[in-house]
Amino acid sequence: MISVSRESLIFLTFHDGGQAISLLIKRRVNMTSSMVIPVVDVHINNFKELWGAIVLAMKTSSFIALDTELSGLGSRKALLAESIEDRYKAICHAARSRSILSLGIACYKKLENKVEQTYLVQVYNLTLLCSEEYVIEPQSVQFLVQHGFDFNKQYAKGVPYYKGNDKGGDAHGVNMRTLFVELLRSRKPLVVHNGLIDMVFLYQCFYAHLPERLGTFTTDLSQMFPAGIYDTKYATEYELRFTASYLEYAYKKCKLENCRSIKAGNSGPHLFMEFCEYTGNTQNYVDFRTCTDGQNDGDTLDICIQFSAYGWCPNGTHCAMSHDTDLIILQDEKNKEDKRNKRKRKRKQKASQESAKEDRASSPQSKQPNMENTVEAVEGAQDGDAQVEDHSEAAKASHDGANSALSGHHGKTVPNTAKMDSVVRKVEAGSHRAGFDAFMTGFIFSYASCLLPREKESVLDTWLPGCLNKLYLSGKSVPLYVAKSTFSKSSKAHMHKMDTVWGKSPDGSVVKV
Repeated sequence: MISVSRESLIFLTFHDGGQAISLLIKRRVNMTSSMVIPVVDVHINNFKELWGAIVLAMKTSSFIALDTELSGLGSRKALLAESIEDRYKAICHAARSRSILSLGIACYKKLENKVEQTYLVQVYNLTLLCSEEYVIEPQSVQFLVQHGFDFNKQYAKGVPYYKGNDKGGDAHGVNMRTLFVELLRSRKPLVVHNGLIDMVFLYQCFYAHLPERLGTFTTDLSQMFPAGIYDTKYATEYELRFTASYLEYAYKKCKLENCRSIKAGNSGPHLFMEFCEYTGNTQNYVDFRTCTDGQNDGDTLDICIQFSAYGWCPNGTHCAMSHDTDLIILQDEKNKEDKRNKRKRKRKQKASQESAKEDRASSPQSKQPNMENTVEAVEGAQDGDAQVEDHSEAAKASHDGANSALSGHHGKTVPNTAKMDSVVRKVEAGSHRAGFDAFMTGFIFSYASCLLPREKESVLDTWLPGCLNKLYLSGKSVPLYVAKSTFSKSSKAHMHKMDTVWGKSPDGSVVKV
């Protein structure tokens, strides 16, 4: 039940086993200042207690953003195979032998009857523990420990789960497999960042055994998520067209542009966030992440070019240059402005040359103008453009090791294990990386959705029609389309699961195994 007591306060009340639970929602975020993101820490000791709140958040959301932390991925070379089918097989091998250590869920609910684009956001970080044997890579452990992941907590309080097909009555009750079923039943758009690996791991860990062929897998996904899957990595590259597209860069760029637009008083749409102010026992489970504005004015020469372009640096913590993403964004903006100015100068110089040719045609031969300096200036401008363009292309080929070196699945290319050792992100310590990354993913999606023009008002087209069911593929100019193929059928495990979840397939037809 939702009731409004006054303009700035909303009380959510729902019943879980006869017990009423209330959440106080308060408008508490000024988008032109630093944001404080409440992240609810979920583990085995409070999983049942928070179950109702998580399910309610998913069912009442407008879209759901997910992020995972993984125990490893195996061969990085295989993950970048030329053949997409071979890539899929490599990811399947990793999903069957590795595990999900943490799952982030960010539920975004668009609040109606507001002038601006306003979302109520609830963020959960689930610490998980696979009940079966799995491989964990040393590089993954190192990265996670550097960023505050508590392995003692994981083994003591991780929510247990098993992989593959359902076993007995475990498909029901309060567990991770049932939570994933509730995610499917919510029929909400799913948002990921460079999410092919996420989707493969989610399928294997919480749903069923992975099909052997990629076409079968994408056919299953299209039925599992009828509202569509959106990849913010693809949106950042092909819709927003940022210089770089790794997660932290894309999030801070969106936040910075949104804040600038609000401060300047530009006509909207603008993006605003509202969060829950948790009460009772729930407030004991909430940690806060502070997102500061990019107001740094440091010397751009101190920026690490390697980190700026790829999101990781081989020198790691020993690097004397800055890995500050805010400064990197400002530097990229300066480079873009310099490039624009050079193009203007080049056009003026070209016009000057044309004018000079006309003058020579009408002037005595002994009075030809000296064009040496002009030619050198034009060549210099062209060289400068080439350098900026090279940097831009390198950035567009960015790794996302800064956001997911443990799994290597958020960047355009996957860093090798040697370079993963020295990945560094200057973030606050804490075990909420998956939850906060899910929030950043959802923020990028909501910003892009309110920024890009909408051609239609149907359910699907109100989001990003150009990104619907397109998963980013590293090193490829086209995405992976999540759609039912004429040459592929749904897997038997999926059909059986759909029968369990719905009693029929999402399109309304009776499921037959």
